[in-house]
Amino acid sequence: MNQEKVEYFRGMLQKQLDELIDEAFKTVNGMTNLKDNFPDPTDRASLETDRNFLLRIRDRERKLIEKIKEALERIDNGTFGICTLCGRDIGEERLRARPVTTLCIDCKKKQEAREKAKGL
Repeated sequence: MNQEKVEYFRGMLQKQLDELIDEAFKTVNGMTNLKDNFPDPTDRASLETDRNFLLRIRDRERKLIEKIKEALERIDNGTFGICTLCGRDIGEERLRARPVTTLCIDCKKKQEAREKAKGL
């Protein structure tokens, strides 16, 4: 992969990382600064349900943040865009769709087929 494309993916990943971290800070600030006091148990339950849902989303985003950081490290060490199983180049379309991927489409299909066969 040429340097121009690598820098394109670095920018894409960095922008996504910045957005996710910004959202995480907003969530933390929003949850720590609220002085919610609902005398109605139904309102309180609704608030707790919304918070739990938001925290589940943020947990998924936390995992994505780690994957983005790993992808940025692969860019820095020159292994970005190379399949970790077979060593071939990962297709550019696949990287555009999922820039944090570590597997080419063929290896990913094989992995999913094995998981399906195991019932995972």
